[in-house]
Amino acid sequence: MYSFQSLLSTHCAPAIPSGCIVANSFHPKTHISPLLISSCQTSRNIKSALAIRAAGKNVDHDDAISTTTNSTTVPLMESTDGLGIVDFLQGKNYFITGATGFVGKVFVEKMLRAVPNVGKIFLLIKAKDKEAATKRLQDQIMDTELFKSLEKVHGTSYKTFMKNKLVPVVGNVNEPDLGMDADMASEIANEVDIIVNSAANTTFDDRYDVTLNTNTMGPYRLLGFAKKCKKLSLFLHFSTAYVHGKRKGIILERPLCEGQSVAEAEESIPVLDIEAEIKLALNLKRSFSGTEIAWNQKMKELGMERARAYGWQNTYSFTKAMGEMLINSTRGDIPVVIIRPSIIESTFREPFPGWIEGSRMLDPIIIGHAKGHLTGFVGHPETVIDIVPVDMVVNASMAAMAKQGLAGKPGLIVYHITSSVANPVNFHTILKFSSDHFNCFPIKGLKGLKTTGTTDIKLFRSADIFSSNIWGESTVGQNELKGAAAPSDPKLRRRQETEYRKIKLYIHLAKLYEPYSHYGGWFDSGNTIKLIRDMSMEERENFGFDVQSIDWEHYFLNIHIPGIRRHVMKEPHSLCFNRTDENS
Repeated sequence: MYSFQSLLSTHCAPAIPSGCIVANSFHPKTHISPLLISSCQTSRNIKSALAIRAAGKNVDHDDAISTTTNSTTVPLMESTDGLGIVDFLQGKNYFITGATGFVGKVFVEKMLRAVPNVGKIFLLIKAKDKEAATKRLQDQIMDTELFKSLEKVHGTSYKTFMKNKLVPVVGNVNEPDLGMDADMASEIANEVDIIVNSAANTTFDDRYDVTLNTNTMGPYRLLGFAKKCKKLSLFLHFSTAYVHGKRKGIILERPLCEGQSVAEAEESIPVLDIEAEIKLALNLKRSFSGTEIAWNQKMKELGMERARAYGWQNTYSFTKAMGEMLINSTRGDIPVVIIRPSIIESTFREPFPGWIEGSRMLDPIIIGHAKGHLTGFVGHPETVIDIVPVDMVVNASMAAMAKQGLAGKPGLIVYHITSSVANPVNFHTILKFSSDHFNCFPIKGLKGLKTTGTTDIKLFRSADIFSSNIWGESTVGQNELKGAAAPSDPKLRRRQETEYRKIKLYIHLAKLYEPYSHYGGWFDSGNTIKLIRDMSMEERENFGFDVQSIDWEHYFLNIHIPGIRRHVMKEPHSLCFNRTDENS
């Protein structure tokens, strides 16, 4: 159907202080309390939708916003036989993209730890040659802290085990034929059983051409390769729950269809044409005559403009949605599983609590607040912030692979790995947890002195109001209002320049995050609940992803924020965790 495989081939791509209350560190709550939210109309809508779902009926958006029946807790009935997750996964060969990324890395670690009898795992790695790919495999996977638990299991044979299982493959989802050597491509096509796509450009406002190439055309190219695989049983794609754009109310686990847009009800919005969007980016490049810096900015602006015109928050969610559409329209008879997680944060339990790599979505706000740089932000205090730990995302994907792979039927099924309906937590509560943690365990200043703790963060109703506030409170902003000249003292001038850069960063983040801090959608997870019901008790223990089991206070105070401090802020372990953390 599509003849634009190469359209984008030319583009790159300590101790507890007295008076502090810390959540129970020994074990999170295990009882189910999925809908303990306010009695406002939106809360009743969520409960109503779940009641309909529990009754075995379908729930549409109109049902979700009009029904006001009493709430119903959805029990998880035990399945004695289970899915047979390990039996299905073991012995098979896998081809994985994005393995050096956050989700991909956790996926590889879990597979090797939980299914040691797995076959070969081919990892597509962007590199100039096999030697460079092998070095990236060593540095970014094998030698990382995430894999230390696996290294302890295998001891001196760890490297041998890893080299026997992991096969670095030079390539790139941005290139025709995935940029692979013909012989290696043939070997993978003959041997692989399951393809896992976790490659993505997750920058919200990156260049439109670059993001299209990775998030839209990348899955399309990979699916094209999948059709050449002789014994392929499943194609799994990691997407995002926010492919639904600015939709409101209860959002179901439905596939996206080509041409579909969030703003399609508006007469001024044409049908979404993916090929036309790609050509638009290419034609702009050909006609643009400015500098590279100007070109980059123009393409970033174009991506955000096109996304918002069709009803998406940003370039990232828009291009991920188009990627899903292409998968759905071109999959043929290949069984496809799409995993849609919400905001992915640090591990809940595996391989150890709190592991995180890089500053994720919530983390710049938490860190800025803790350091005293950020006293406010944009958002509504009651907005539900949909969060899910990365290990639960990976566990859910493996359970889904087993269920759909054993079924062996063509088709596409979507799983929301989300918490907004099952176990909601609002923005104000998360920020309160952050304040509580840092008041009990302040960070150390540059001279080793503890900060004085933090006050509750103030939320502003718009990014513009927040921007005016943070600028007005700053030294550089006040000096500008007074018409003061730049300081002559070099040290003071550098300090103000640093302050200016931080303010610009937070204003930029506020504009990007505003759609999420006022988000009005809740993600139904009926397919995911059914998946848990089909698992045995042993499987639920070893591959757990029930977000209803998460005590958010425990998670933020004793897992996630300590994880940020250790793995992102690089503070010593002894300064980040309370005395009972080793028992959690």
